Amino acid sequence: MKIGAPKETMNSEARVALTPESAQRLQKLGYECFVEAGAGLAASLPDAAYEAAGVTVVGSAAELWSQADIIVKVREPSADELDAFPSNKLLVSFINPASNEPLLEKMRAKNTSVLAMDMVPRISRAQKMDALSSMANIAGYRAVIEAGNNFGRFFTGQMTAAGKVPPAKVLVLGAGVAGLAAIGTSVSLGAITLAFDVRPEVSEQIESMGAEFVFLEFDEEQLDGAATNGYAPPSSQAFIDKQREKFRELAPSIDIVITSALIPNRPAPELWTEDMVASMKQGSVIVDLAAERGGNCALTKPGAKFVTENGVTIVGYTDFPSRMAAQSSTLYANNIRHMIDDLTPNKDGVAVIDMEDDVIRGALVTHQREITWPPPPPKIQAIAAAPPKAKEIVESAEEKADRERRELQRSLNSTALMLGVGGFLCLALGYVAPPSFMQHFIVFVLSIFIGFHVIWGVSHSLHTPLMAITNAISSIIIVGALLQVVSGSWLVMTLASIAILIASVNIFGGFLVTRRMLAMFQRS
Repeated sequence: MKIGAPKETMNSEARVALTPESAQRLQKLGYECFVEAGAGLAASLPDAAYEAAGVTVVGSAAELWSQADIIVKVREPSADELDAFPSNKLLVSFINPASNEPLLEKMRAKNTSVLAMDMVPRISRAQKMDALSSMANIAGYRAVIEAGNNFGRFFTGQMTAAGKVPPAKVLVLGAGVAGLAAIGTSVSLGAITLAFDVRPEVSEQIESMGAEFVFLEFDEEQLDGAATNGYAPPSSQAFIDKQREKFRELAPSIDIVITSALIPNRPAPELWTEDMVASMKQGSVIVDLAAERGGNCALTKPGAKFVTENGVTIVGYTDFPSRMAAQSSTLYANNIRHMIDDLTPNKDGVAVIDMEDDVIRGALVTHQREITWPPPPPKIQAIAAAPPKAKEIVESAEEKADRERRELQRSLNSTALMLGVGGFLCLALGYVAPPSFMQHFIVFVLSIFIGFHVIWGVSHSLHTPLMAITNAISSIIIVGALLQVVSGSWLVMTLASIAILIASVNIFGGFLVTRRMLAMFQRS
């Protein structure tokens, strides 16, 4: 079969769905690859690069469509493309089926099977085909770059001869793929970074990246991530009010706000209100990654950048991935390639639509003159449902004191029992053993008792170096072995030799391990 990638016709769209590298991988699966002339120029991929990779460059989209069996695109077909689109083809592209019912109807009428890259289910096996996450990662990174381009100061703090420069303060709303990418970029540039998400369980992930999680003092039962396909669940009005109260408190001190709260096929929630914008400092920047779905900021103008009356720059671009076309095309083409790999079980260049495959069925929106969207839920959930947490029982002061008293009494009873049994055994042994043996035995028992309590009181973090040095010191037994090695008995000499060998390993190994471990904590 033949795979073709036409040039994108949407204004400002610079990405391409097929790169020379992905084409070579597809050729190994048995496919022939075609690309429309000039399709990759905006992504720094000239026609010559495709030809060098064995891709056939055709002069027009109509010629490509007539030859290709599988059409791969970035954006959904435009009205003109739909009219010229041939029948009985397989289309792989972003589709946005929830708001594109006329498109689905036309594709159904043309008997076109359509795989929507934005409908790939969020399960582990499908991560390599998750184009939404690939593009969101780029958008989050690019959002910080755009913010820096419009912000009049450094991100990182500096101490210069001319004076002290404070670091920028960045607030990221939403800790999905785009939000985490923005957090990582902002932290790496040296800004003080705060982040908020309605899912408190992501706080550890945010803090591990060097950012500060903004907590709300609010007790509300949250939906499990498995119930919302891995996305943040809707919040109650009371939670939203508390959230906005916190944002109003932060707004005057924030230099840059990056909003990334967006769930596919839903309008973007309004997080940053008009009064919050008004309370921000002049020169501050807001980058709204949800502008394409209305925006998280009340003043966002989708596709545009403007400055408010109080000097706040609001960036509402809808083409952040396209502004890094070379990187976006590489990742998206890899997602496409993995999808087609899944469609080719026999690696023979023939695509097979398996309706039992969770990934293919989830992404399939039209097939055999039927609209197959929305898909059934996947057999494997995106996130395993978390077991319900048991409520912690808070003890009163009286209950705590009573519990501690019972634990102390239990410990004293067991200690008394052990001492009693041990004393009885010692008396019984002393009754039959000679006095010289008992002297050594008592010293042995006392040394074990003292050694146990000494080691037990040492912090666990020191156990390894302490045990290593203890092994070395305790090998003083080598002196006794040396005295016995000259004994006339061959059995004693053999045992003494073994003792010397083991003690020598303890001595040299113990000091060597201790030295190496202590060196780990020294500055070079």
